[in-house]
Amino acid sequence: MVKMSNREAKTDVIIIGAGIMSATLVTLLKELVPDWEITVFEKLGNAGEESSNEWNNAGTGHAALCELNYTDVKPDGSIDISKAIKINEQFQLSMQFWSYLVNSKLIRNPQDFIMPLPHMSMVLGEQNVTFLKKRFEAMVNNPLFQGMEFSDDPEKLMEWIPLIIQDRPSNEPIAATKIDSGTDVNFGALTRILFNHLKTKNVKIKYNHSVDNLKRTSDASWELKVRNESGNFERHTAKFVFIGGGGGSLHLLQKSGIPEGKHIGGFPVSGIFMVCKNPEVVAQHHAKVYGKAKLGAPPMSVPHLDTRFIDNKKSLLFGPFAGFSPKFLKTGSMFDLVTSVKPDNLVTMLSAGAKNMSLTKYLIEQVMLSKEKRMEELREFIPNAKSEDWDLVVAGQRVQVIKDTADGKGTLQFGTEVISAADGSIAALLGASPGASTAVHVMLEVIKKCFPQHMKEWEPKIKEMIPSYGLSLIENLELLEQIHTSTAETLGLREKKELIYS
Repeated sequence: MVKMSNREAKTDVIIIGAGIMSATLVTLLKELVPDWEITVFEKLGNAGEESSNEWNNAGTGHAALCELNYTDVKPDGSIDISKAIKINEQFQLSMQFWSYLVNSKLIRNPQDFIMPLPHMSMVLGEQNVTFLKKRFEAMVNNPLFQGMEFSDDPEKLMEWIPLIIQDRPSNEPIAATKIDSGTDVNFGALTRILFNHLKTKNVKIKYNHSVDNLKRTSDASWELKVRNESGNFERHTAKFVFIGGGGGSLHLLQKSGIPEGKHIGGFPVSGIFMVCKNPEVVAQHHAKVYGKAKLGAPPMSVPHLDTRFIDNKKSLLFGPFAGFSPKFLKTGSMFDLVTSVKPDNLVTMLSAGAKNMSLTKYLIEQVMLSKEKRMEELREFIPNAKSEDWDLVVAGQRVQVIKDTADGKGTLQFGTEVISAADGSIAALLGASPGASTAVHVMLEVIKKCFPQHMKEWEPKIKEMIPSYGLSLIENLELLEQIHTSTAETLGLREKKELIYS
């Protein structure tokens, strides 16, 4: 028989979900207000087991150095790099915060989660080569992308990406850009490192605890109904709640009843990637190489061949192949999508369905692909790839936000979004990429929105942790130079060297 505890546990802050976003928020808050009591509820048995897990992501370390979908072609043919600038500046905030944690001895060995790795973009075909060269010319003079190289010379490309170039038809136009200041980030490892540290800071982390419901109380607190590992219910209250449960956040946001959570839906996209099990092949590639999405394919399907460092071992992953499952989490329910449709978001969801028939068709086609068909796509990157060298791995679930925007009802959003109550008492994180890479920026936004009354008091400490907070790096070149040099040195990414900005 399920029991309901009469005892009510009170705490200052409740966090739902033990992924990288929650780990980042709690670590920031503990640095800002060490005496606050914080409780984290995670329905699984460990931290970072869903979207943050290293095996649930084909490629990580998004800094807009190589992802072609962050640079658009404008109507006049010029390249708009504003989104790439924004994402790179946000990634720099993460690098500064991680450096602070290393310098403060909160992280002992940065190589446990971050490694230096060149980031590359590669394209095939004359038209795409022209686009890549224009993109390179638009980016190379920007201080954030200093050091980027372009080549369409087969000999130079053979030096950069031998696995991709060998056995390739010589008459095929091919080009690539390369920047050596890229990284590979293992967000699963980082999440576990942060939560292990937080245990020593009097943060209560309750694994195998699932939040079933939440409601507002008469004193403006939030009361949560939590199912514990024994299957019994507990009651917990807090003045502030952060819902960082990945795809599971949408249902809890809806249960909160806040007006800001109305007219919002979610569209789940599953992923599959291929992992190379032949060490000789793995040894021939050392970069993250992003290609161009096929015509009609969604942004999350950009193909990439990534060197990854997982479990202290070099790995090689290719993907992602999109798929469809109605689950909102890898460990979720087949009814997640259906139960997320409510009277207030029904029209939004139906509009999104009508607008995205081509996406639905694409996802169905992807689900139906055989391993050999997937190998054919891989061979566009590695011409001599052998089927027996590669295994399929099911990645995590992503839930793309659907909402009404200026573009009309039921617009599918590709990005990360925070929904918060007007009074700042609750915030929920929705969406997907670039996600983890911009976790520090996103969580600082949560803090700013939800604790405006403390910002004057907290700002000096935030600037101590993140020197560029509130500033534009490309408008402060001396600061950018200092940050690039110091973060690279602290995180062990390359030898300390002089960077010159013109």
